[in-house]
Amino acid sequence: MPGIAGGCRNCWPMAAAPSPSSRDPREGPEPMTDRRTEHACDICGADDAVEIAAARHYTRGEPLHTCRACGFVFVRRRRSVQAIADDWSDNLYRAHYTARIPAVRARQTFVAEFIDTSIGIAGKRVCDIGAGEGPFLAALRDAPYAAASVFSIEPSAANGRLLAGLGLDHFVGTIEGYAAARPDARGSFDLATIIWRLENCQSCRGMLDIAWDLLAPGGHVVVATGSRILLPFKKPLHCYLGPGEQDTHAFRFSRNSLTAALANSGFAVTHANRDIDHDVLCMVARKAERGVALPRPRDDWRQVADFFDRWHVETQAHYADR
Repeated sequence: MPGIAGGCRNCWPMAAAPSPSSRDPREGPEPMTDRRTEHACDICGADDAVEIAAARHYTRGEPLHTCRACGFVFVRRRRSVQAIADDWSDNLYRAHYTARIPAVRARQTFVAEFIDTSIGIAGKRVCDIGAGEGPFLAALRDAPYAAASVFSIEPSAANGRLLAGLGLDHFVGTIEGYAAARPDARGSFDLATIIWRLENCQSCRGMLDIAWDLLAPGGHVVVATGSRILLPFKKPLHCYLGPGEQDTHAFRFSRNSLTAALANSGFAVTHANRDIDHDVLCMVARKAERGVALPRPRDDWRQVADFFDRWHVETQAHYADR
């Protein structure tokens, strides 16, 4: 559950439908006989995906797929949970990403305000999954938000030292590692935040399942992402897709696919921003009983493929050198 700034790799860098296998996603990836494992759709479980033709132009030949059954956009072949976490910790954080820039501060402030005006933060026990350098969680701890307690899960040891410097209680490791090490933590939190992290993990289903376990009855999860599938183009396509290991940004959500992902793990969406005219898609979802029927909207994969084709054409016609 590494991950950060969903969006432009080149501008600033960048996880009940059936599970693709009988293995519990919270157990992490299946044993790998190769460096990568091929995955079925993380949303609906279908093993029927079509390649997005335009993607290879920007990814140095690495494929990106959309599910024919539900339209979800994902990277099929992925490394292990730990390999992706290590890539973020050892390479992407150190070389490219910091939260200490105005653009990231602004979007974190928006998410904090959206949570507070939607369900309130004061008095809640908060777990931030993938806390990064810690400014978002520190803000939730302090006035005016005043959470009752804050805790973070972060795979980067270097970021762990920053969290300690901010006085933030934390676990250094993946969310899968935390779930294995602290089974007693189930039901310990009122609010779990996943801020530009769900797209960067190895299993978005696994991350949300663990978030459900960590929350007390009636608790909420908040997911924020910059994926913007099937929305007006915000940037050239080369600032959305780029070279490098594609599984460090394995999932790209639309409003429908994020709603369905939350429903799969037992979350009912209660609040969502108007993402069509905003850079951020932010959803607040309440923990429901597992097995309760919840909406799982789908996208048409042909519209998704056409969306990327149009984006590619516009990028090459007007922004190829920018």
